[in-house]
Formats: sequence, C-alpha cells, structure tokens
Amino acid sequence: MADDAILVINAGSSSLKFALFDRSAEPARIAGGKVERIGRGARLRASRAGEAATEIPLAPDAAQVEALDAALAWLGANANGAKPGVVGHRVVHGGMDFIAPARIDDDVLERLGRLDPLAPLHQPYNLAAIRRLRERHPGLAQVACFDTAFHAHWPDRARRFALPRALHDAGVRRYGFHGLSYEYLSGEVARIAPAARRCVFAHLGSGASVCAVRDGISLDCSLGFTALDGLPMGTRCGPLDPGVPFHLLRTTAMDAAAIEQMLYHDSGLAGVSGIGADMRDLLASDAPASREAVDLFVYHCARQVASMAVALGGLDTLVFAGGIGENAAPVRAAICALLALLGVRLDASANARGDAEIGTADSAVRVLVVPTDEEVVIARACNGIRASGRDNGSEPGTPEVHS
Repeated sequence: MADDAILVINAGSSSLKFALFDRSAEPARIAGGKVERIGRGARLRASRAGEAATEIPLAPDAAQVEALDAALAWLGANANGAKPGVVGHRVVHGGMDFIAPARIDDDVLERLGRLDPLAPLHQPYNLAAIRRLRERHPGLAQVACFDTAFHAHWPDRARRFALPRALHDAGVRRYGFHGLSYEYLSGEVARIAPAARRCVFAHLGSGASVCAVRDGISLDCSLGFTALDGLPMGTRCGPLDPGVPFHLLRTTAMDAAAIEQMLYHDSGLAGVSGIGADMRDLLASDAPASREAVDLFVYHCARQVASMAVALGGLDTLVFAGGIGENAAPVRAAICALLALLGVRLDASANARGDAEIGTADSAVRVLVVPTDEEVVIARACNGIRASGRDNGSEPGTPEVHS
C-alpha cells in the first residue's frame, strides 16, 4: 500500500502525540502513540491497534524534531506498509481568519506564525512539526485543524471584552480553545443522547476548560483570549484579576517575561500544591496544600458549569472528558455535589465504577463520561478536504485551499 493513510500529529512543547488512520469514510486507527518528557529523557510509547504498546527511550537531550523523527521511523517499521498521503495537525490558534481546516502552504504557515504570541505554549510547537515535515517530505499534503474553529460563531456578548472597540477589531477578543475535543464530544452526545440540547462539556486535564454547546453549536467557553483563563490547570493560573501582573511589576523584581513564565508554568495545581500538576498525585496526598489545590479546581469547575448554564438558558446534559474528567471519580463527585442546586444528582456507585452514565434516574441533568478523541476529528477533516479538493469553509479573505 502507498499513500493510503492519514497521519495525525499533535505536537507540544514537552510531548508529541501521533496516530495513523486508514482512509475509510469513518477513519479507523491503524497505529499510534506518544512521546513524553521531550528534552527531559524522552520516551516513545507506541502500538498497532489492538496490540500491546512498545516503549523506546530516546536520546536524553532529544528535542521535538527528534521526537517527530522517531515517531515517523516507528510508523515506517510498524504500520504494515501503510503510508500517509496527508498529514493533519492540531493547531491551537486560528485567529480571526481560520475557522475551518486549511491546507497548509507558505502563506497559511506565515499567517499562523503571527499568532504565536496568543498561544506561546502551543502554537510555536504545532508549527515546528509542520515545518519539519515540509523539510523532510516537501510533497506531502498537510492540513491544519484549529482548536479555536469550533467557537467561531459565538455571539458578540461572549466574544467581546469591555475594551475600546479598536482593540476588539484588532483581534483582542475571546476565541475559546479545546474546540477539536468539543467537536468530537458534540458528535458523540448527539449519537448516544439525541435528546440532549443544552450541554455543558467539561474537558478536564492538564489543560482544562468548560464549554456551553446548544444543539451542537458552541455558545461560550471558559477559555478566552489565551489558554490561561477560566479554570486553574496543571501549571496555568486560570482566572486572575488583570491588576495582579501590574502589581507584581510595581512591587517586585519580576519583569513581563518572569510573570508570563509564572502564570503559564509555575501556577495552577502545581503552584498551589507545591507538589506537582498531576491530579492523581494530589488526590493521593494528605498534604493540606494538595487538598487546597483540588478544592480550588473543583470550585472553579462548578462555577464555570453554572455560568455556562446561563449562556445556554438552562442545562440538560453535563459531560466529563479529558484525563481528569474521564478518570478522577472523586473530582467528578465533588463538582456534581456543588451543582446540586441545578438539579445534578450523582449515582455514587456508577461514578466510582467509571460508567458512561453517572447521574441518578431522577437527576434533572443527565451526567455522562465520554472519552474524547481529537485525533479522529483531525482525520475526518483531512478526509473532507481531500474529498472536496478545497478547505471546508474559511472566512472571506482566507485563501481557498486546494489539494
């Protein structure tokens, strides 16, 4: 077989996920894996579909490009001859222009690079993987799929900050993120709970957010201009009075770069607990600071769910997803306890087992646990672009995208 598969890449600063899909109408996973701890003793863990994973250590100083090369080499040796004819990438920020998957060319790549300051933890690494593949395989089609695109049609009241209009027009506005996850979850809920109309999705992991979706359309999200807002996350601060950075600039030796480092890398669960960013470690710890970090996370999650219920005009379905949302039963239980005023009732046994449905029969809000799959959303988008020969509907002014 040749050029018959879709490769999906999700490249970050410290990890790289990859998956190879076939080109069927509903793409099926052939193989995949991830490289974690890039730059800190990286290890590749990968498997063919349905088989046990293999773990391979990389060079101690392996950077992202070496991680990508290792992933491609593993696929070349283990994908049963399947080769990618197109590569789809998760790109966190599409800005004001890119509201649908886009075929990557020089112009698109240059325009996406201008968005690096809006997502400094993600965008530069997303684009570095694209550039590396263009160097190694210049004829290979590549497609960018955007975490912001699912939120492109928010009403103005959700989009706008109360800032001078010129700043809004220049792009200082709320964009929302985790859109690839929310797109997948919306499709799954439509399949398994077709009566659900007013849904709040809680994508809870190292990066975390909550999204209001009515009839499959995003109306608001806890993440806004950058990936800092909304919820305390693994190392990111979440909601913060905008006066705090000014206070730190005036009263400490910190400059803008130091404050940015703190807000993105030294805050959140790790900053509050002093132990680390992994929710599993915090739940297992008896340290008061760990309990404070978990309580803070739970409190803000519940607040955001209630806020999204206002955006929806009511709530009939609450969906947990992401590493914490799918696996941390105590966190789900604590969030739902705070949401009892909205009619949320949790079945403790079903929650402890990790069932797909964890609400009681008399709960006014259906409560689901749905594993998310951003990679298959990207694979579907690649299928759509190659089938149509152009992109899937960018805003006016965005170049047409041709295969």
